[in-house]
Amino acid sequence: MFLKRLVFSICAASASAFLIAPAHAEVDALVRESLALVEQGQAQQAFDRLAAVETERAGDPDFDTVLGIAANDTGQFTRAVFALERALTVQPANARARAELGRALFALKDNQAARQVLQETKRENIPTDVARRIDDFLLAIDRNEEAARSSIKAYIETSYGSDSNINSGPSNANVAVPALGGLVFTLGPTGVKLKDDFYSVGAGISGRYVMENPRLSLIASAAGNYRFNLDHNDFDTNQFDITAGASYRVDKDEFTAVAQVGTYAADNNPVRNQRGVVGEWTHRPDVASQWSTYLQLSTLRYPGQSLRDAERYVLGTSYATVLHSGLLVFGGGYLGVEDERASGVPHLGHRLVGLRAGLQQPLNADIDLFASVGHENRRYGGPDPLFLVTRSDRQSTLSLGLNWVPAVTWRVTPQLSLLKTSSNIAISDFTKRVLSVTVRKDF
Repeated sequence: MFLKRLVFSICAASASAFLIAPAHAEVDALVRESLALVEQGQAQQAFDRLAAVETERAGDPDFDTVLGIAANDTGQFTRAVFALERALTVQPANARARAELGRALFALKDNQAARQVLQETKRENIPTDVARRIDDFLLAIDRNEEAARSSIKAYIETSYGSDSNINSGPSNANVAVPALGGLVFTLGPTGVKLKDDFYSVGAGISGRYVMENPRLSLIASAAGNYRFNLDHNDFDTNQFDITAGASYRVDKDEFTAVAQVGTYAADNNPVRNQRGVVGEWTHRPDVASQWSTYLQLSTLRYPGQSLRDAERYVLGTSYATVLHSGLLVFGGGYLGVEDERASGVPHLGHRLVGLRAGLQQPLNADIDLFASVGHENRRYGGPDPLFLVTRSDRQSTLSLGLNWVPAVTWRVTPQLSLLKTSSNIAISDFTKRVLSVTVRKDF
């Protein structure tokens, strides 16, 4: 992800460093025009033009640099390595060629060589922001290598914020009940929208154990979070989740299967227990993008409210990619069903379908802006016995914020989250606004 941003930064900062004036105007035009084609997104056309005369022009550093760039952009990384190494033999200080070589070596999974090339680039007289991007990419290489060896990670975090609706209650306290002839009932103080400030603490740990076959790993994680409201302590919540399973990697694909156990409580009383399994397939066509498809099977149990017990099945997919500008874009969709276990209560089960999308834009090496949106439709299985209609919910979410990294392993995240659920049943229709700041420390 970081490498494309790095390459383009070096290109902008040192455009004159990798294209020196050649002796022949015709060759000069070929190089310039081919580079322009690459920058216009026509890398294949540029590569075809250059490859046709590679035998004659090999050894010209300008030609080899642009050929290497075009080869990288068309996924021909071995050809890129040959061309860029020729360019660096003649022009050892060619920062663009060295950055592109690092990109090609990383794509060929030669992390050690990619690291060495980028460290050499960093020792050159390059702008500070380019050096910081190189540091980012070196960190990305470390993470990539870490996935191939056993490791343990942990974090702690704390948040402080304001929630406009801590109990997800409706705004109107007066509710007409059709089953009772339209009689209007007034909800109690805790049944309507309550605003409060809150703070939370959380922690988590995850581990990967690589087997003798390095493609196979055992994975596990555990995480917990406690949220405390300043005034309405009856709505304090806590959540704890554990997962354990295995992953298997084959080239650009990773297959993961884990078992999950989780519990959610309010006012220290268990509200919902969940257990199940998740299978996921992740495909990474290149270093800047990935597809993920998953299937989740869960059982939901509600202590003291067994009538609400259900089985939940969700199938989803998502795609994420980093553009040349460094902008991360992602989107996905899912569908599922929550089947009630008890008989005669179809109004407690529902079908669901949803969409999610978002983006993240780095402002500099330390700050990223992010935004995400989501929408979910839920259609229940039968008429509600009190409201005499089949419940239908439409839930929309919007999150805006930024990630600030003031120091390595520290992250500060101010965030605004908006949620609106539109329902044809009055007590299920509500809005929520949460403004918070989270500080996280990774280990």
